[in-house]
Amino acid sequence: MFKIALTFAFAFATAAGADPAAVREMSIPAPHHGRDLELAVYYPTLHAADTRLFAGNPVFESITLAADGSAALPPPDGDYPVILMSHGLGGHYRSLAWLAAGLAEKGAIVVAVNHPNSTFGDFNMQEGLQHWTRGQDLTLALDFLLADPDLGPMADASDVHVAGFSYGGWTALSMIGVRGNLPGYIAHCADYGARSSHCADISRAGADLAALDAGLWGANHADPRVKSVMAIDPGLTYGLGPEAVAEVQGDILLVTLGQGADRLPATDISAKGSNLVALLPAAELLEIAPAAHFSMLPLCTAQGAAILVEEQDDPVCTDPAGADRVEIHASVLATAATFFGLR
Repeated sequence: MFKIALTFAFAFATAAGADPAAVREMSIPAPHHGRDLELAVYYPTLHAADTRLFAGNPVFESITLAADGSAALPPPDGDYPVILMSHGLGGHYRSLAWLAAGLAEKGAIVVAVNHPNSTFGDFNMQEGLQHWTRGQDLTLALDFLLADPDLGPMADASDVHVAGFSYGGWTALSMIGVRGNLPGYIAHCADYGARSSHCADISRAGADLAALDAGLWGANHADPRVKSVMAIDPGLTYGLGPEAVAEVQGDILLVTLGQGADRLPATDISAKGSNLVALLPAAELLEIAPAAHFSMLPLCTAQGAAILVEEQDDPVCTDPAGADRVEIHASVLATAATFFGLR
């Protein structure tokens, strides 16, 4: 395994002269869910005249994008790589807007979806545990992009990748052929109990892993168009053996966040956790410390941490001592851009 860094922190700037990305938000029919799928397409622009703020709220800071209609599309020469993006459990495509926009500014078309049943405001733990439907969401979104009359001609259908965080990290891995092990994951939850935040959430929600289809959980859900994936702190990796990775086709970048007590047990892929890193010796590995799992979420507003305390929510704005979320984001963005072959 090629290890990129142990402590990885540096300042990063968007390429000189790059215009801010733009985004289109829309819904498309998703027959496998029996309802619509929400998605956002981030894409490069030329000569942006105006900008707008996007994805902000009282807890998280906004990012800056090209204002609608203020910038021209690049020439439709089919040269832009496509990156499909998958959020974490209870997340939203806006949660990773900083990464999606950053990759678009560096020359990619990024398609991020809101996964039905595991998105903020659209959450059902039992249904959301059907992880294979998330890959189906990304395949559907890719099909939609390639057929779109405006953005489709810009996309290189032979240069498709996936980036995912947490549960979305598993979605990314599954899109390149990593297979799950439902009995192994059930055994993991029986062993870890409340020590695993994911197992604890499943129990708290009254969901039942044993009620899921073990065949679908452990099937190969790869999309053959996907060349490589970046899995950031991926979940669902416990209980896997060599057979789980025997059919992997393509390159993998694994990103881990934090060390020691700052590592989230549910997404620990080290030898002290699921040991996924040992199963994927050819993967590139970026280890970022000091950091925490939620360091991947957007930059927080000045009042963000206090709002979360008042609402008794997860402390997603609190990073470990010495961690700098700006630099953590910069490290991930720069490494991702290199891995995906962007400028």
